[in-house]
Amino acid sequence: MTLKYPARGTRIMSRRLFITLSVLVIVALLLAMVVIASGMHSQTSAAENTTAVTPKSGGNIQTNTVFDAHDTAIRYYFNDKDMDFHFGSLVLGSTVNHGAEIGEAFNTAEKIRDGDAASWQEEWFRMAQRAEVRGEQSLAAGHKVSARDQLQRAAYYYRISLISIVPGDPRLQERAQKSRALMKTAGKLFDPPMEYFEIPYEGTVLPGYFRKAAGDKPTKTLLMIGGGETFAEDLIFNIAPQAYDRGYNFITVDLPGQGLLPMEGKTFRPDMYVPMKAVVDYALSRPEVDPNQLAAYGYSGGGNFVPQAAMHDPRLAAIAMNSGVVDAYPLFSTMPAVLASQKDTASWTTFHANVVKSICWRWGVPMDNPSGLVEANKGFTFDPAQVKVPVLLLIGEGDYKSQEIQRQQKVIMDGLPNPLKKMVILPADEGAANHCTMENRSLAAQELFDWLDEVLGKVRQ
Repeated sequence: MTLKYPARGTRIMSRRLFITLSVLVIVALLLAMVVIASGMHSQTSAAENTTAVTPKSGGNIQTNTVFDAHDTAIRYYFNDKDMDFHFGSLVLGSTVNHGAEIGEAFNTAEKIRDGDAASWQEEWFRMAQRAEVRGEQSLAAGHKVSARDQLQRAAYYYRISLISIVPGDPRLQERAQKSRALMKTAGKLFDPPMEYFEIPYEGTVLPGYFRKAAGDKPTKTLLMIGGGETFAEDLIFNIAPQAYDRGYNFITVDLPGQGLLPMEGKTFRPDMYVPMKAVVDYALSRPEVDPNQLAAYGYSGGGNFVPQAAMHDPRLAAIAMNSGVVDAYPLFSTMPAVLASQKDTASWTTFHANVVKSICWRWGVPMDNPSGLVEANKGFTFDPAQVKVPVLLLIGEGDYKSQEIQRQQKVIMDGLPNPLKKMVILPADEGAANHCTMENRSLAAQELFDWLDEVLGKVRQ
């Protein structure tokens, strides 16, 4: 049989086709290896993952030299950035945990003059009153669930109306006390009930809330700690229901600098581990708390207070931060409010100006001197090498754009001695970009509790 060879031009084309197909096969194999490796990585124990999880939005994160904690990844309703942050993160973010209703929130927002402090205060106060009336009516008629739902929202609307009320205004104390009174009433209507408590501390008390998990045995407990602008009520609506659902006791508290404690001269202090010790003492005094499974989670400034406590108190079994603040001084040095010129401050809306004044008050800084916040934050540090317990870092992708935030997370991760450490950058394309990721609480809770379940299980073993 005679074999016929193809013409020369045909041979060249065949050779080129062969080379092209070979390249495609190699590329396909490489991609397959990447996919397999990614799948294997995703199945790695969350407790043992010591590397940063990159955001799902992909690509490099653009970094900023300025850190604006009240910036948002998207616009929710208002043009005033500070007002929009509070509306999107605190108000809308709380709806998943029954702190607000979407209809009530947008009905109220529609009536607020953009950037106007007085308008914000008045409209949220009116909505709080309406929810309170409905709650009291249901309570009087014996409808406990309806009363609980309305009263807890009323409590939070009164709390939201406090934002931008300047310290010294009597309405600050009046509305805060009203919010707390309603939260106490609503707490009694839960099953099991949510208790209000007060911890004696340096001539005053640290007020807080505790709700036990279902069951009669001592069990795992989450202690939630807020930051520079929080009331304990904020933290109930941040993550308490997710804790109950997973079988955790939940406890939260106002530390010095938080709630109304600055009215008693109790502002933030560099040694926040001291009041934290009093809180841990109280938590471990409760028979519902398993002493081997007490974890603490701090967001914003709490990302400094909680690891401070872990440095000095070995009774904490694990800690989490959103995000970690290894040194507050350089972080505050990059904030727009402290860098603002007189021309800048003159252009501020009344809402933003009042929010900045309130922050100054909490740090013991004159309210007309926001630049003084930098010096006031000297000494708010912790040493990662002295934190021996497992640690989780959560960071919203928007927060992680800050070069200083990135630097501090690296310092923490590099310095932690316990191999059970993990950092997760929560993705902007899942609505988890803002400071403390309050706008996607379910996602933050998933990362936190999935990790805690694994880590506390290992600690018990």
